[in-house]
Amino acid sequence: MKIGSYIYNGKASYGVKLDDGIVDLGRRLGKFYPDLPTLIKAFALGEAEEESRNQSPDFKEEDVYFLPLMPAPVNIYCAGINYLDHIEETGRDKPEFPTLFMKSQQSMIGHGQDLVRPKVSDQFDFEGEFAVVIGKPGRYIAKENWKDYIAGYTIIMDGSIRDFQKRSVDQGKNFYHSSSSGPWLITMDEVPGDFRDMKLTTRLNGKVMQASDLGKLCFDVSDLISYYSQIFYFQPGDMIATGTPGGVGSRRDPPVWMKPGDELEVEITGIGILKNAVVGEN
Repeated sequence: MKIGSYIYNGKASYGVKLDDGIVDLGRRLGKFYPDLPTLIKAFALGEAEEESRNQSPDFKEEDVYFLPLMPAPVNIYCAGINYLDHIEETGRDKPEFPTLFMKSQQSMIGHGQDLVRPKVSDQFDFEGEFAVVIGKPGRYIAKENWKDYIAGYTIIMDGSIRDFQKRSVDQGKNFYHSSSSGPWLITMDEVPGDFRDMKLTTRLNGKVMQASDLGKLCFDVSDLISYYSQIFYFQPGDMIATGTPGGVGSRRDPPVWMKPGDELEVEITGIGILKNAVVGEN
């Protein structure tokens, strides 16, 4: 099942993706679960799948305004410098432990919405990332049990303002509407084989900038869940972004920065494409 958050006819809702449109769950289950985070916290993904089975779509994808995948406040944990090819291009040594920074809710937008390059910097960089969504509460999670705590997978574009990032990572990673997530959460039962075989591709104006596979993660999903759960008590709906592969704009010669009028796509096998245009801040 692929499920996402959006606005339709001025009302926030969520629904299941079909080949020819969306089954709206807000009108079917909204009395009990008003949004996707609430649905996940109630362990009701199975109920959502049952409700959408054998239904005709209520409307087409192009008729909705996509929200960030998790429109209600959740924790977004992010691993930095976590692909072997990205470690190599930055000239760093392989880290002993996972790094960590957080992303604020207001930094996130949904699929199809405009990324905002801030007026205070032109160093707006792209980072396509594979992310997992937590499905049940947990702390001190054993590596071998990581799948028990996952609701599914999604895509995050971790927009980075590089000059501010040099002042502190959190500054560069949390500019207003600089990042995006979605469009879909794909549930674990729909993921074939090993996530490490999934491919990640980032395209800027149609040109491939990042192309890697998840087998190149320095610390994979089980490592990150086990390590971060020593620090945090995970809650359903929380997200973990696993880092970006090589090819980021700041490491190119000359650097490639996103600018108004650009279009960015992040594609991951099985999940889909997260697409956003770039505008300048007024």
